[in-house]
Amino acid sequence: MTVTHYLRVHRSEENLAREGQLAWHIAEVAADPVDVEPEVVDMIINRVIDNASVAAASLTRAPVSAARQQALDHAVSVSGAGATVFGTPLERRTSPEWAAWANGVAVRELDYHDTFLAADYSHPGDNIPPILAVAQHVGSDGAALVRGLATGYEIQIDLVRAICLHKHKIDHVAHLGPSAAAGIGTLLGLDVETIYQAVGQALHTTTATRQSRKGEISTWKAHAPAFAGKLAVEAVDRAMRGETSPSPIYEGEDGVIAWMLDGPDASYDVPLPGAGEPKRGILDSYTKEHSAEYQAQAWIDLARKLHNEGGFDTADVESIVLHTSHHTHYVIGSGANDPQKYDPTASRETLDHSIPYIFAVALQDGGWHHVDSYTPERAGRADTVALWHKITTAEDAEWTRRYHSDDPNEKAFGGRVVITLADGTVIEDEIAVADAHPLGARPFARADYIRKFRLLAEPVLDAAEIERFLDLAQRLPELTPAEVRELSIVAAPGVLAGAPAPKGLF
Repeated sequence: MTVTHYLRVHRSEENLAREGQLAWHIAEVAADPVDVEPEVVDMIINRVIDNASVAAASLTRAPVSAARQQALDHAVSVSGAGATVFGTPLERRTSPEWAAWANGVAVRELDYHDTFLAADYSHPGDNIPPILAVAQHVGSDGAALVRGLATGYEIQIDLVRAICLHKHKIDHVAHLGPSAAAGIGTLLGLDVETIYQAVGQALHTTTATRQSRKGEISTWKAHAPAFAGKLAVEAVDRAMRGETSPSPIYEGEDGVIAWMLDGPDASYDVPLPGAGEPKRGILDSYTKEHSAEYQAQAWIDLARKLHNEGGFDTADVESIVLHTSHHTHYVIGSGANDPQKYDPTASRETLDHSIPYIFAVALQDGGWHHVDSYTPERAGRADTVALWHKITTAEDAEWTRRYHSDDPNEKAFGGRVVITLADGTVIEDEIAVADAHPLGARPFARADYIRKFRLLAEPVLDAAEIERFLDLAQRLPELTPAEVRELSIVAAPGVLAGAPAPKGLF
């Protein structure tokens, strides 16, 4: 059964034993050789396909090209075969930490893969690039890779359930560094002591502020989780060489909780699987049908529904108010007080975090497209700008309560829309979860993941390459080490030739 770890700050003279530290308990979970349940295996396969989908769609984008060039400018580490880089030929390898970097940026660039939201929020699919890169480098088989991925998902989701980073303006990748390090530890079959040291180092080096997701959002938004994955690989390497970490990293009087989170009097209850308990965290996460911040998913679906039902012209709208959760209002809504969220010249990354913009476009178009919905021409359209500036958000206590609910049957990420037309007509509707959510109108299943992959991959991958990857991914737990090393996507001839190839220091 699940074991709740009580986490608090300890004064130095209390001399908290490592066996009582959260990092040690995380390491114990990672080292537990429990079998991965079939439904968890199936979902891991879905998410490997999902990551490849969004990576394919981003192959020629500038941040992805820059990260890929950085990775390819580094040779393979001497103690392994190296790891593949999305888009490049399978025989073109780089060192695993740089593959984690390049592939992590490709996966995250479009903000289009899986999500888990609780006390904090996360994209747990960010664990896949670093764990897969190490698996390829050292020659792990598919079964070992599945075990590692199950751990990565479990630890990140458990941390997100219990510890809020956002309210202290700490970026959510601070939960990713420890989870990826733990997942790599499981993959490699490392002992508890080594994983413990790696988890501590990974946390220590991946705490940063949330300014990367505030104001004029930069290209670093896609790089941040990739950087955490890269640092997790390096932390494991150092721990394997016998190097130690700040301890206790979470609980110390100068540690993360005391000075970055809720302070010296804080405490948290962190749920972790008990000894012998299967790692099922991935089953509580969900992917995206639309390329936008997760809190926008349900709103896009509601806008699509309103568009398809018709009954009014958006030119006749006087105002639109989205009554929603505290998080949605203050992070991607008008409560953020970011003028950039209403700026037609804002970056794609900023528009992705503007629910007024997203709802306006989805209401006018009856859907959402990962490229067309973000173009400068689309954002600058006069009728869209006019509608966009009539849309505001408002925090609603009940939607905030549902957003934070521990009951998955009432946890919600949507809200209620009130549309007032110029003639005084009022139109109201609401949505709790996205259509693709497990409790939504059309929950995503394997066929949906495959359809998403085909949709995003067909412009950049040959038909044979699409089938090759899908065959490998769907046989994941049975793959040989040689087949794991082929678990990547290769761009069609000429695709990468048209992508930017920036030069830098390396």
